[in-house]
Amino acid sequence: NKVLLLGSGGLSIGQAGEFDYSGSQALKALKEDGISTVLINPNIATVQTTEGMADKVYFLPVNAATVEEVIRKEKPDGLIISMGGQTALNVGVELFDAGTLDRLGVKVLGTPIPVIKDTEDREAFAVRMAEIGEHVAKSFAATTLEGAFEAADKIGYPVLVRAAFALGGLGSGFANDKEELRDLATKALALSPQILLDQDLRGWKEVEYEVVRDAADNCVTVCNMENFDPLGVHTGDSIVIAPSQTLSNDEYFMLRETALRVVRHLGIVGECNIQYALDPRSERFCIIEVNARLSRSSALASKATGYPLAYVATKLILGADLVTLRNSVTKTTTACFEPALDYVVVKVPRWDLRKFSKVSNKIGSQMKSVGEVMAIGRTFEEAIQKAVRMVNPALHGFEPSTEVLNALWEDEEAEAVAD
Repeated sequence: NKVLLLGSGGLSIGQAGEFDYSGSQALKALKEDGISTVLINPNIATVQTTEGMADKVYFLPVNAATVEEVIRKEKPDGLIISMGGQTALNVGVELFDAGTLDRLGVKVLGTPIPVIKDTEDREAFAVRMAEIGEHVAKSFAATTLEGAFEAADKIGYPVLVRAAFALGGLGSGFANDKEELRDLATKALALSPQILLDQDLRGWKEVEYEVVRDAADNCVTVCNMENFDPLGVHTGDSIVIAPSQTLSNDEYFMLRETALRVVRHLGIVGECNIQYALDPRSERFCIIEVNARLSRSSALASKATGYPLAYVATKLILGADLVTLRNSVTKTTTACFEPALDYVVVKVPRWDLRKFSKVSNKIGSQMKSVGEVMAIGRTFEEAIQKAVRMVNPALHGFEPSTEVLNALWEDEEAEAVAD
């Protein structure tokens, strides 16, 4: 009868408008089913907090204490934590661990919390993937500097260091030796109680799939995307192309089949994003991570394909199934039809480094972009030209420099004189 939805809170790098989009879609889906909605989101400058979207809005911080207070007051039947990014997910896990949700009789809708914890904890995730014979990049978690040194020795330098339960690659970087590791690990441990050390896979292709699954075990891949930049550059700072342009048919279906197997094995209900590292010189691949929530990529996939991911995911976590659920965009097909694209979509990030003093202008494992543009074209060339022009109005896309044009004109004049 009543559902509490957690928003993502204030805008920050790595967590911005895409979660407003998913939350707004979720509220529409809940309203359609006649469910009373309560929203917690302190950000007044969002669509989901506008009048008429939710029945009741609390402009309060999204943290365990305030969410518990609202639950006691509103007494909702269900809680949705998959539409508010990493912030909402962390709060949901914290309330579950403290026993608050059981004590107050609130059910988390969609993917169960133990499954979310399996996807967030690198060691638990590696164990779950090993159960079905899938490979993940060598990874260890550490809570101390000594633990980080031991993990790096097991993996072998260089290693990727990052803070656990963080968004946008916060506190991450590559360490080539013990001294660099000491520096990076100290910074990362200041941001999170646990740090993750991963095998260095720089240079491998990064490929993503968006997958939806219902409680009846029906599963479809909605969109696959390929990062223009290789692994080592944060996906939020990378140019992304949908559908992928350089994968062979075998590679595409190999990764698709794996995505469906992983999502079924974990027991995810609703929408999730799975990221792969693919060796460009062979068909070797490993799973980087699974996000059991709506993400930046989900918003891009929705707009690129016209498949309303957040809306469908909300209907699925309320108990609908993909076979009978109508696609609200096409009106004729059901949600189990996978979109087929006869066009190319390109996402280009936008940076504004002038606002941040002393920030390196080199892209890497830590996200720095403050926004992004999306362009559609019949070919990759057309789409990226449009995207480059959109990301900065001063640019005319990929065009030769003035020196090159002057040289060409001089050559043409010389030819005309010779003729």
